[in-house]
Amino acid sequence: MKFPASVLASVFLFVAETTAALSLSSTYRSGGDRMWQALTLLFSLLPCALVQLTLLFVHRDLSRDRPLVLLLHLLQLGPLFRCFEVFCIYFQSGNNEEPYVSITKKRQMPKNGLSEEIEKEVGQAEGKLITHRSAFSRASVIQAFLGSAPQLTLQLYISVMQQDVTVGRSLLMTISLLSIVYGALRCNILAIKIKYDEYEVKVKPLAYVCIFLWRSFEIATRVVVLVLFTSVLKTWVVVIILINFFSFFLYPWILFWCSGSPFPENIEKALSRVGTTIVLCFLTLLYTGINMFCWSAVQLKIDSPDLISKSHNWYQLLVYYMMRFIENAILLLLWYLFKTDIYMYVCAPLLVLQLLVGYCIAILFMLVFYQFFHPCKKLFSSSVSEGFQRWLRCFCWVCRRQKPCEPIGKSDLQSSRDRDETPSSSKTSPEPSQFLNTENLCSA
Repeated sequence: MKFPASVLASVFLFVAETTAALSLSSTYRSGGDRMWQALTLLFSLLPCALVQLTLLFVHRDLSRDRPLVLLLHLLQLGPLFRCFEVFCIYFQSGNNEEPYVSITKKRQMPKNGLSEEIEKEVGQAEGKLITHRSAFSRASVIQAFLGSAPQLTLQLYISVMQQDVTVGRSLLMTISLLSIVYGALRCNILAIKIKYDEYEVKVKPLAYVCIFLWRSFEIATRVVVLVLFTSVLKTWVVVIILINFFSFFLYPWILFWCSGSPFPENIEKALSRVGTTIVLCFLTLLYTGINMFCWSAVQLKIDSPDLISKSHNWYQLLVYYMMRFIENAILLLLWYLFKTDIYMYVCAPLLVLQLLVGYCIAILFMLVFYQFFHPCKKLFSSSVSEGFQRWLRCFCWVCRRQKPCEPIGKSDLQSSRDRDETPSSSKTSPEPSQFLNTENLCSA
């Protein structure tokens, strides 16, 4: 049975960020910054409430008679109680024999083109731990993108405008960045396990390192770009946020309406149609929050029973990163044109170059992950290197097609010039027949 390290990491980040946010809000209050205090508390307490609801929803405690658990969740102590419960199950699992076990069937990764199906016994204790890990993974994603991401953006904006970074603010920004990166990492792992549910997925340590570096560069550069743009064009940033929000929020619903599928009713049996709509809107909101800061790694599909598209779409990945890179470049250009005196001692061209290169480094680590460290890369129909080779061949083919056209165009231009010059030259020079006649006379 695996040690529940992911549960411990989720609880640590939850407690550390909440404590740091409450301490910093008291500092803002003593300094008279009521607005910063209110926003700091909002981005701290709102994800706390959402995390409590997520844990209750996954464990289905609302329909069970557990008043103590409900009370602890109301007091915002639910994650601590769940963590204590996880470690109690983990340390007691080896002492008692499991009277009932369930058998799960998983397929191994193909070797030499063959994939074997293996059976594994899962006891009640291990099943409970799997449920707890799944619940904390989802809670980490919610905390990261509905709380930590806005919190990091806010605190960095305050630091830029005040031109000062206090110890408490730097600590909260560091914890928030770690929380976002960890949430993005869990999102990647959840996407892999959902898409390849019938396979036994084993993620290697180097894969975790690669994902961590990929997400760190991507999220850090994105947050800095948004903060720089907000510091000079406060009104226009609202337009940028609204365009991003409605684009990602409405996209899954537009696909659902175009598909003509019936409204999903199998999310949770205890939920009514209104409750199902609220849950779907919340999932869409979470999907939107993730994509505003980084690639979500999953595509929300409302007409699917799993609500997740299991097909890997390279085209959407390519379009997302191309559009995000162009957007970041445009925002940095506008910041460079309208920057104020607070950036007097900042080398603006170097900063723009560093941010764009940082985003390119994030894309590089992403390609390295999908090429070398993805646990299910053997199931891909085409790899990253093969796609790059195809693109390179198409580019070379287009270049070869254009090169022969250039001499032809030049020869056509030269021949047209010769035609234009021929009538004027015929007036002063003799015709070819005249040259022949003079040569015959000379020979005679």
